[in-house]
Amino acid sequence: MLSLRGIRVGYGAVEVIRNVDLDVPKGAIITLIGANGAGKTTLLNTISGLLRPTAGEIHFRGQRIDGLGPDQVVRRRLVHVPEGRKVFRNLTVHECLQMGAVSRADRASVPQDIAAMYARFPRLAERRTQLAGTLSGGEQQMLAFGRALVAKPDLLLLDEPSMGLAPMVVQSIADLIGEIRSQGVTILLIEQNAELALSLADFGHVLDLGRITLSGTGAELLANDAVRQTYLGA
Repeated sequence: MLSLRGIRVGYGAVEVIRNVDLDVPKGAIITLIGANGAGKTTLLNTISGLLRPTAGEIHFRGQRIDGLGPDQVVRRRLVHVPEGRKVFRNLTVHECLQMGAVSRADRASVPQDIAAMYARFPRLAERRTQLAGTLSGGEQQMLAFGRALVAKPDLLLLDEPSMGLAPMVVQSIADLIGEIRSQGVTILLIEQNAELALSLADFGHVLDLGRITLSGTGAELLANDAVRQTYLGA
């Protein structure tokens, strides 16, 4: 579904992503793990059109997208849930969910899909008129997921969905990711909690200083001694 070949990305003279090749098969959960500063967020921002690569190509469902802006990318149903949730703090919960639909042509079905988000996240239904910036961290993450799902993604980019959340909420996020995949959505996941990410993933990659240095199934990487010592504290 998604293919990256020879991707390089930099900020000025500093190259952050160095010749990355990556494939994301339809229906899979693929994860990228790595230390802070490894380039994980930069790579997702490049896929979603927020950054332009200095070299290489990105193809989504066979069409090249690395020259497109983020508005054009999301219209192709490739949707990004950014690090830190990035909800619209001065909009209500309901208005934020409506924002998820701005790229959709099928406007008539949007109210039904927002109602489905309220059914999936009852806490959001209770707070539909509350400003998003006043929600708890876990509630904001639910809202970020809901906004993305209203966009009807075929591929979902998730950047650190468990960041700053209580352990009980982290487990609910893990369950939600599995549920989304079961409904046919392909997922590319970045997650600082490497054990969580690899336990969810069909296949994983280790990103180190902008390069993919190790790849394997989620189970293989969980059992890898170097991964366990570096990222799992074992």
